[in-house]
Amino acid sequence: MAAPRRGPGAMAGPGPGPAPPRLALALALLAALVAVKYYRDAEAARQQELALKSLGNEGLFLFSSLDTNKDLYLSPEEFKPIAEKLTGVAPDSESEEEEAPDPDGETLSIVAKFQPLVMETMTKSKDGFLGISHVALSGLRNWTAPAAPMSVLLARQFKAFLPPKNNLDLGDPWWIIPSELNIFTGYLSNNRFYPPPPKGKEVIIHKLLSMFHPRPFVKTRFAPQGAVACIQASSSFYYTIAFRIHAEFQLNEPPNFPFWFSPGQFTGYIVLSKDSSHVRDFRLFVPNNRSLNVDMEWLYGASESSNMEVDIGYLPQMELESTGPSIPTVIHDENGNVVDSRDPSGEPIQFVFEDITWQQQIPWQEAAHRLEVAMYPFKKISYLPFTEAFERAQAEKKLVHSILLWGALDDQSC
Repeated sequence: MAAPRRGPGAMAGPGPGPAPPRLALALALLAALVAVKYYRDAEAARQQELALKSLGNEGLFLFSSLDTNKDLYLSPEEFKPIAEKLTGVAPDSESEEEEAPDPDGETLSIVAKFQPLVMETMTKSKDGFLGISHVALSGLRNWTAPAAPMSVLLARQFKAFLPPKNNLDLGDPWWIIPSELNIFTGYLSNNRFYPPPPKGKEVIIHKLLSMFHPRPFVKTRFAPQGAVACIQASSSFYYTIAFRIHAEFQLNEPPNFPFWFSPGQFTGYIVLSKDSSHVRDFRLFVPNNRSLNVDMEWLYGASESSNMEVDIGYLPQMELESTGPSIPTVIHDENGNVVDSRDPSGEPIQFVFEDITWQQQIPWQEAAHRLEVAMYPFKKISYLPFTEAFERAQAEKKLVHSILLWGALDDQSC
């Protein structure tokens, strides 16, 4: 029997039919997203092409390096390295809050020792030589003594020299003040007279350097910049911290043009309790074991593009040293009562400090070398005198790479 044929009014059987509303919406959204992505990719490619045409390869590379989120626009935060280079001033940033002074805390007395630059060691020190005027060198010539021969500081201010909380081995360097220079900032402005307000760990270093001269710049214009430290010795309650600081001074004020005085380095050590309540010993100095140890640069105009003169010289002494261990500002007896700081005869009470038994330590030369390598990574390689290099090469069966220099590459000694 033949199957009955469906008429025009018959119900349709199961078939493909229209898509459910939710699925249709999802497909529409997906299509829209694909279209938006295609549009954005095309727009980005067009903007990239315009940027390349406008800036060239090198300019686009610099722009892309600053454009951290790759949106082809520079936000104020992304533009910050360029702004600091052009203005020479870094905006205030968040810094560690300084602890309120402890009225019962200990104080440390520090003396400054200073012998002025030996003018005869400069190649251009004579007035009129190569057009150098007496005015240009006035700030240098007038600096004959420390600004503050003695200062009393709170022991807890030296907390900045303590190592970070993570465990460090002896000689492992860390940054007290990290460098902020990079290939984009290049260097900071020469045309400045007054240092920016110090913040965080810069404060104590600024205080110390201000004993020499009222205008220290804790951060140098050129690399290597900052301050680095390492543990030289450790006991149950004390550290000996070796440190190295690169800082400089501005010797002139308006209407004279800037004159920069840049010692090769400040180095030294501090013997400090692990809770920073007591300082047993402190010394900071500019090494004087080389015939030249200070770089000097001065401008002949009021703009950054003005001519600059450069010279180098020898500084015999620039040193800070504690007069003894830090002592309490207020003395209490065993019952907590305040005791007079002088005995019945009027003489100051003498404090007796326990000897420190160091559980582990490394030689000063090794600690200083670790800090030197942190500042100058190229010193990870051993540089030897000509004859020693051939002896080493023969013993190790290696080739010799010879570099001829007019002077050393480090510490303003070339």
